[in-house]
Amino acid sequence: MLDAAATTRCRRRVHLEHVPVEDLVAGAPRDEDADPGVAMRRADATAHRAALAARWAELLGARWTEVPPASGSAARAAATRAVLAEAGPGVDVVGGAELPAAEGRRGGAEVLVRAVPGDPASGWWPLIVVRHRVTDPGGGALTSPLAQPHPLAAAPDATRRVRTVTRDVLRLAHLHRMLRAAGLAPPEAPPEEPDAPVWGGLVGLDADAVVWIDLATPSGPGGRSVLETYDRRHADRLAVAESARTRGPVLAEPSRITECRRCPWWPTCEAALRAVDDVSLVVRGDAALRLRGQGITTVRELAAVDPAVGLPGPEPDEGADPSDRGADAVPDAPDLVEAVALARAWRGDVPLVRRVARPTVARGEVELDVDMESLGEDGAYLWGVLLSGADIGLEPGYRAFATWDPLPTRDEGRSFGEFWTWLSDVRARCAARGLELRAYCYNEQAENRWLRGSAERFAGMPGVPTADEVEEFIASDVWIDLFPVVSESFLCPHGKGLKRVAPSAGFSWHDPEAGGENSMRWYREAVGLDGGEPDPAQRERLLVYNADDVRATWTLRTWLTSPRVLEVPHIDDL
Repeated sequence: MLDAAATTRCRRRVHLEHVPVEDLVAGAPRDEDADPGVAMRRADATAHRAALAARWAELLGARWTEVPPASGSAARAAATRAVLAEAGPGVDVVGGAELPAAEGRRGGAEVLVRAVPGDPASGWWPLIVVRHRVTDPGGGALTSPLAQPHPLAAAPDATRRVRTVTRDVLRLAHLHRMLRAAGLAPPEAPPEEPDAPVWGGLVGLDADAVVWIDLATPSGPGGRSVLETYDRRHADRLAVAESARTRGPVLAEPSRITECRRCPWWPTCEAALRAVDDVSLVVRGDAALRLRGQGITTVRELAAVDPAVGLPGPEPDEGADPSDRGADAVPDAPDLVEAVALARAWRGDVPLVRRVARPTVARGEVELDVDMESLGEDGAYLWGVLLSGADIGLEPGYRAFATWDPLPTRDEGRSFGEFWTWLSDVRARCAARGLELRAYCYNEQAENRWLRGSAERFAGMPGVPTADEVEEFIASDVWIDLFPVVSESFLCPHGKGLKRVAPSAGFSWHDPEAGGENSMRWYREAVGLDGGEPDPAQRERLLVYNADDVRATWTLRTWLTSPRVLEVPHIDDL
């Protein structure tokens, strides 16, 4: 039996999860809950869903009921059946539903919504509660108020557009198929109504409306609907799982894709890939499939290719649908010269290869390095900056703008306002002295997100900028992202993350456990988020970690514009 997540997992992971445990050479991986980051996110999601359930109970009164706790999925499914059978026409919304396993599926919905309020024969639509945002500013999303959580109350929303998350919509399709198998879904539309909607509902982190998705409307690759995409993926993953379970033919071999970075099975797959020197170790996803199709299966073979001659073997079939092969969506294979250079660098344990004669980074007379720390979707609790360059009447060096009130908190707006006020002062001082200012970050996506989000959430608080002021800064020549500089200047066989690249520039972090996942655990301990006493030592640890990150970008950009960068081998050297 597969849960909905199997449709967005890679096929190899599905295979490994269903191989008899005695056949696994290295045994099963540790439980994902043993990872502090995973356990934290699951605990936060559970708390978010419990808060929504309590809110619905208050808003809906007698129209709301919940399935009582039961031990085991079969008992919970039986309890759900009993609640639905006993629900009179006045009950339109049922929380905590577990559906009976059938047709290779298992799972449950946070909420079931009666298709037509008051009509016991109308069936149920699934509604799920997730702890991430499901809309962005814009228009066109179909939403209904929390107090009216059914599609008949939905209307186009002029302020929101849907942020499509594949795992969410495929989970809704999974639940609809389970409801249909259990005889609980709304009646099938008659043939004369081929465009009849099949609804699924989403409530995200903001928890202020229900977003409704028509699972039957063509919207995906090839004009397929969510249901059609789900059916294809489920059938494929079910075949993979069943063949693994019965020790049949292996239908999914290991191959490195983006998902591998966080997969608990990666050590198993990495060992298998290294044992055969698999080409996906350096060229991942569909690019690796194309190379294998042309006879290049190992890093050694790729490293031996003469790019001037080209690849052996026939041209690959371009007609296959990559979405059926795994969760990665990798574009065309990289330039052959670069692919060969990556392979040679990998074999020679060369961490970076120059793609250009000399990297270029815009420098300023006054320079800032900026790094932000956040806790998932809850907020940004720390903005760290490193001031260097010409004297503008401010103390150079590192400073932090932080809130140690547990997120989410309005005090975040205070710390962000202080950061922006200081940044604006730096810009004004530079302008008054005729000095050019540059501010650097590494991979601006996170910083830009929280610059925009903080301006929106804390509008009107002291020091908080307007949305237009934030957009002006982001679009200005002042704000420079070093990540594309690295991407355009180097091939990186072992990854382009700051902690992968900065050591080549001579930088090392003070804390051997420095990393995003660990920092979230440190933060929870720093503010006593889980009920313990706030830990000042963890606050200090976070400040050291943040200070190291901005010093890493300083070291990196200084190195990029120094003669030492020419010590990195050029692609022609390989």
